[in-house]
Amino acid sequence: MPNIGTTEILIIAGIIVLLFGASRLPKLGKSAGQGIRGFKDGLHEGVKEEPEQELPENKTRKIEAEIVDDDEADDSGSDDSSD
Repeated sequence: MPNIGTTEILIIAGIIVLLFGASRLPKLGKSAGQGIRGFKDGLHEGVKEEPEQELPENKTRKIEAEIVDDDEADDSGSDDSSD
């Protein structure tokens, strides 16, 4: 791939100014930026993650109680088999 130097960039910029005119360049830049932004938003549109919903505190405590009850039931069952 050829290296593009400062001289080549200035020549390209001069040609663009001649083709479009100095008054249209800001409009072109703005529309190009909006297009790029829209493209990026479109890429991320289907990937948006839903925020995790927190459980209400009473449900959290109920789940913790069930876990503790299950652990106690396992412990009591293992004590009976050791006799």
